[in-house]
Amino acid sequence: MGVVNYGPDNPCKLNTCPTDTSLYGYRPSIAANSIFLALFTISMLIHVGFSFKWRTWGFLVAMVLGCVCEIIGYAGRIMLWQNPFSFDGFLIQIVCITFGPAFFSAAIYLTLGQIVNYLGPQYSRLRPNLYLWIFIPCDLVSLSLQGSGGGLSSSAGTSGEGSGNSAQVGVDIAIAGLAFQVLTLAVFIVLALDFAWRYRKGSRMTGNAGNTNQRFKIFVGFLSLAILCIFIRCIYRIDELSDGYTGPLIHNENLFIGLEGVMIVIAVFALNVAHPGPVFGALPTKDLSREDHEKVMGSV
Repeated sequence: MGVVNYGPDNPCKLNTCPTDTSLYGYRPSIAANSIFLALFTISMLIHVGFSFKWRTWGFLVAMVLGCVCEIIGYAGRIMLWQNPFSFDGFLIQIVCITFGPAFFSAAIYLTLGQIVNYLGPQYSRLRPNLYLWIFIPCDLVSLSLQGSGGGLSSSAGTSGEGSGNSAQVGVDIAIAGLAFQVLTLAVFIVLALDFAWRYRKGSRMTGNAGNTNQRFKIFVGFLSLAILCIFIRCIYRIDELSDGYTGPLIHNENLFIGLEGVMIVIAVFALNVAHPGPVFGALPTKDLSREDHEKVMGSV
């Protein structure tokens, strides 16, 4: 790449400057970004329908916030298709597409707490409500780091002398946020696997595994798929930003489509299948009082 034309005062347009001098060095695919925008909209509407039916308000808030971020973010990339030098389009997509998966992670964290509460808190090393109180704040820390890092790195590129150093600091902060998100997910996965092992061992000893029917196993399988996709995406974004805005990965649209867009689309549709409402609503409730069951459903 040659000289990069970038910033709010940049006069370049699609018809006045070569595309390879834009920050990404390419014109984002209108087809891919339109498809992603449509798919996130469809998934969000499914989540809204399920949540109103099953009254899973906490899960709904997290999923809608995530989907709205993705929709706005891919609208920003469509702005970059219209003009690869659009500073507004760049800011919109870098912030919103970065934020979206953190909200999906929050929905997953909340769901595990409900699974633990439903199957048996005695098998968990943490009380069910602690999953919410530990992992949601971690999500907020990750969001803050990624947001502040992305904002600093994108705005510093136009601030004159010393802007290069500021931009690198911003990238480093964003990477720290992504790394913290990966660490949080890794700890969460370890605790989830530990709970699953302890529950399996305990249910074998007691002969009581009535709540883990086929529907529940499908639910857990798709929930696990969503976690894996988000985990892969975060690792990719760390690698992508490791060389700042000048590295090879950030200029590779195919990798972005596959490891950002496709991974998160799979995750949100996996969470449609792993929506807690239909599963918990269909599972046996003989071990719970009506009041306790309503608490389980209402807090998801």
